[in-house]
Amino acid sequence: MLYTGTDWSFPILRDCYGEIDRIASEELKLDTYPNRIEIITSEQMLDVYTSHGMPISYPHWSAGKRFVSHENAYKRGLMGLAYEVVINSSPCISYLMEENTATMQALVIAHAAFGHNHFFKNNRLFREWTDSTQILDYLEFARGYVARCEERYGVKAVERILDAAHALQNQGVDRHTGSKRLDLRQEQERARERRAYEDEQFNDLWRTLPDGQKPAHGTAESGDLGTALGLPEENILYFLEKNAPRLANWEREIIRIVRLIAQYFYPQPQAKLMNEGCATWVHNFIMHRLHDKKLIDDAAILEVIHSTSNVITQRGFDEGGGPNFNPYALGFAMMTDIARVCTDPTEEDRLWFPDHAGNRDPIGTLHHAWAEYRDESFVQQFLSPKVMRDFRLFRLEDDLAQPYLLVDAIHDEAGYRDIRRSVASSYDPGLLAEEIEIVGADLTGDRILRLEHRTRPGKLLQPTDARLTLEHLGALWGYGVILKEVDSQTGAELGSYALA
Repeated sequence: MLYTGTDWSFPILRDCYGEIDRIASEELKLDTYPNRIEIITSEQMLDVYTSHGMPISYPHWSAGKRFVSHENAYKRGLMGLAYEVVINSSPCISYLMEENTATMQALVIAHAAFGHNHFFKNNRLFREWTDSTQILDYLEFARGYVARCEERYGVKAVERILDAAHALQNQGVDRHTGSKRLDLRQEQERARERRAYEDEQFNDLWRTLPDGQKPAHGTAESGDLGTALGLPEENILYFLEKNAPRLANWEREIIRIVRLIAQYFYPQPQAKLMNEGCATWVHNFIMHRLHDKKLIDDAAILEVIHSTSNVITQRGFDEGGGPNFNPYALGFAMMTDIARVCTDPTEEDRLWFPDHAGNRDPIGTLHHAWAEYRDESFVQQFLSPKVMRDFRLFRLEDDLAQPYLLVDAIHDEAGYRDIRRSVASSYDPGLLAEEIEIVGADLTGDRILRLEHRTRPGKLLQPTDARLTLEHLGALWGYGVILKEVDSQTGAELGSYALA
């Protein structure tokens, strides 16, 4: 027995880690970063929440606001704390709550230090877009740089830039330009060299032309200036960092810091279903193997079953489940179903999954899925009719012109495929992100910045949020901003916002 009862000690954790590591490497063939496990208090866990799960971050008032909000909710019993937090870094840092029982400490080691860790290291999105060896060093650089700017230029001046950059950070990532893996160490050196060079140069874009030579519009459609600026541009923070007329060099660097950190976290929401499903399946497998090997007792495995059951519960819409799937529930169900199809397929499974049904290699099939897919493609490839039946899925068509809802996809061949396409599309990042581009910048005239939101009727921006965000954009640009909402199919203008 590794332990009995609920109390844990560091020798117990060391022994549990050794056995979990053995199962993970020998039976599951997991490939992980080196692990670093830290035990923290509930207050420290709240502090980790405020920095989006990272151990260090630059100072900003929003972090304190989040801390107070989470702390009050926790003390009033309105929310619980996660059993663990894991960081996509090398070494992979896993935070464990000191209030956990011995069984929960073992479970979260299996879940975070091996399940999440393997996914971070092997999934293609994370391999191509992030470098786990550099993020902690870059966050340390960012914290120091922002602190020095506060000392030199004042807290209010720095907060003004950070507030605006944070408001635009979701529009500050490259989404469609292939691999964007960041070399964060070189970023620090390039930042210093670039700012020193820019201080010595005169930028002709800001020159005031003599009367009679000034073009009517310096937009992407009316001259070479738009082409020179690379318009249209979807990465709004990148454009502002490079071209905003009134920003000082230190302000551009802060915008760059926010942009690069947002870019680093860009893959996470695209693979949340898979990431949580992988970690939950891994910890469930490992803990049951520990019980099979009589290393933990019946009381411990019952605690594991109880905890896992709570995590993977999919509540109904009218039970507080909301409109979305619990990523633990659907992810774990699909991982379990893949293993079943590989080892004990039905005729239906052989028709739907001819490539892996009955291949007797569930571990290899799961490794392939964990490495090569994101949520959208994973659901489109692996969601089975059995899982759809287990979740009792069907599809409703809500036609505003009709006084009723139409059930247009049920449990038949065509219905299964329609449901799978609909579930997959709910994870499509192209549909979840707003398509907003900078299409014009009059740098030699009135310097109006022009943007377009390509959408469709009924999917317009929320007016209050749009105006507030436009104010932040105008604060960084320094001049007027115009945002038009355009029908992506017909090109018709559906609405507009203007900021003088």
